[in-house]
Amino acid sequence: MSYRRPFFSKKNEISSNKTLLGRLLQSRVSLSGTDLVQKCAACEPPLRSELFSSDQMEQHGKTLAGLHKLTPGYPPDQLLARLADNETILTGTRRLLMEAITTDRRITPAGDWLLDNFYLIEEQIRTARRHLPKGYSRELPRLLDGASAGLPRVYDIALETISHSDGRIDPQSLSRFVAAYQTVAALKLGELWAIPIMLRLALIENLRRVGARIAGDRLDRNRADHWADRITEIAGKDPKNLILVIADMARSDPPLKSAFVAEFTRRLQGQGPALAMPLTWIEQRLSESSLTIDNLVQSETQQQAADQVSMSNSIGSLRFLGTIDWREFVETMSIVEQTLREDAGGMYGKMDFSTRDRYRHVVEKIAKSGQLSEVEVAAEAVRLAHKSAADKNSTNDRTDRETHVGYYLVDNGLPQLEELAQVRLSVSGALRKVGSRFPVLLYLGTIMLMTTVFTGGLLAKAHDDGMQNWLLVITGILSLLCTSQLAVAVVNWLATLLAIPLPLPRMDFSKGIPPESRTLAVVPTMLTSAQGIENLIEALEVRFLANRDDNLHFGLLTDFQDASVETLPEDEPLLLLARQRIQELNKKYWNEKGDIFFLFHRPRRWNEQDRVWMVYERKRGKLTEFNNLLRGGSGDCFCGIVGQSAILPSIRYVITLDTDTQLPRDSARQLVGTMAHPLNRPEFDDVRGIVAEGYSILQPR
Repeated sequence: MSYRRPFFSKKNEISSNKTLLGRLLQSRVSLSGTDLVQKCAACEPPLRSELFSSDQMEQHGKTLAGLHKLTPGYPPDQLLARLADNETILTGTRRLLMEAITTDRRITPAGDWLLDNFYLIEEQIRTARRHLPKGYSRELPRLLDGASAGLPRVYDIALETISHSDGRIDPQSLSRFVAAYQTVAALKLGELWAIPIMLRLALIENLRRVGARIAGDRLDRNRADHWADRITEIAGKDPKNLILVIADMARSDPPLKSAFVAEFTRRLQGQGPALAMPLTWIEQRLSESSLTIDNLVQSETQQQAADQVSMSNSIGSLRFLGTIDWREFVETMSIVEQTLREDAGGMYGKMDFSTRDRYRHVVEKIAKSGQLSEVEVAAEAVRLAHKSAADKNSTNDRTDRETHVGYYLVDNGLPQLEELAQVRLSVSGALRKVGSRFPVLLYLGTIMLMTTVFTGGLLAKAHDDGMQNWLLVITGILSLLCTSQLAVAVVNWLATLLAIPLPLPRMDFSKGIPPESRTLAVVPTMLTSAQGIENLIEALEVRFLANRDDNLHFGLLTDFQDASVETLPEDEPLLLLARQRIQELNKKYWNEKGDIFFLFHRPRRWNEQDRVWMVYERKRGKLTEFNNLLRGGSGDCFCGIVGQSAILPSIRYVITLDTDTQLPRDSARQLVGTMAHPLNRPEFDDVRGIVAEGYSILQPR
């Protein structure tokens, strides 16, 4: 993005001086009204310390961790207010630069960067405000002393990262820095997740500081342009009065900063002997401080170059933040994550990210309301899992569920872990715990209690008003009906607040279903017409293409319509067509590990009660006989099977689809991953004859 600067000829340059001066003065007044001038004057220097290599950053991480001391209290949040202040400074700087462009004034390279990328800065400020809700940073550990006293510890880490890289974020250097820091002081999970937003805030802070310097220098250049315009105008019109203008400038006592001197010198140097007088006065004033014009011009050039680098690095880093996989970063840096990966069965590391993240959130929650740190809570959960595994090996009275760390984080072993951590439950937490133990009693009891209270209140009011007994009975019945509906509605609303639905834990099969979880997706259907068969085959192929996997197979469970005789003339052609299409699919998508597509067809049987030839229990019967076949049954119920039946005994899971049900991309792996999780595996209770734990059937919603 570029800005066209208006063309001014020498002819109208002098005539526009008064207009330009008026604009500059008006700009100065408006800026003063928004306190930009004062804020720029009091602004801190850019985050620019000694540049560190990755090795130096690693050493600095250990040093910084030793210096950080945390405050036990919760000081008020300062980050949102600072973000708003940063936005004000940057917006004011942009307005100042735009005014300079409209008056044909030169701006520095850093100013060009700011203007060209201001849309990105505004977007990042909105993102930071959205990801930093009010009170969020109060949950993070705060520093007790130092330059960042009262601010989150992780924010100071972000400032140090930006400071020692001049605004350039290097993932390797950042990882080594955070890892080295945690060798001295472990960061909480919330702090690790806060690193991206804190880096964004630190970069915006750095942009604010550079922007404030740009704004301050712009004001000095405006002042230099004002006096250079007046001197040039007088030198051209009335050289005798030049000394008076120089005297006016001297009385105004302009700040002889590098920006003012550099711009003033650029405008007047080499313009003739008459204009050398104000430069001589500047030189004499600077000599009082042992400075020269050349020194300040060189200093200004160096500062502009440094500001350009800081500005470009910070803007580039803001872009780069969105490309980093922060989930991988957090899991790599988290000590809690590394501890949980020591799970006895090694299943934790094989789960998908959302399940691992849920486990970590439970650890974080227990640590927040208990007496153990997050790392200690994770270590206790792993210890309990290892203890259960050892007991199982010695006594064989433990299940696979109890040897998994998740059993103590999201399953029935959670109370045991909470007891070890000495968790103090809140009122809502206690209600949820009671509700999970006695859900029916709590639900119905609350409805009955509320109904009784509401009805009793109405009857008491009616009795006090002198209502007769027979009317009280009628009123009581009507009130009972009405208040019961109100109580049900209120309890259902409260239940949505107390009962939090959670997705089932899931294994990560994104790279493929393992052989021990081989799955067959089947579609129970009927063979009614040739076109219907073509549609079935096409839909089966589409499901396969969206869920290609070496250990995922697809099949049709078919039968014929009811008939008055055992076979009809059109039966054989339809079955032959279905066979041919399945064989063509296997040939088209040949796999050296075996056939992918199957056909299982059942014949009609005589139904004595209905006096008709039909298949046994259309849908449920198909699935029952099909499961019996997979479990080693004879398969006599199927009159035709297409596909290599040798792999059927290795099928572990069956996905059942209706003819109009799609199988979205990679959804089969997610379904199988859910069923294969240790906490979802069914455990049969021989005494009660039911599945007591886990699931034998899942129906996704």
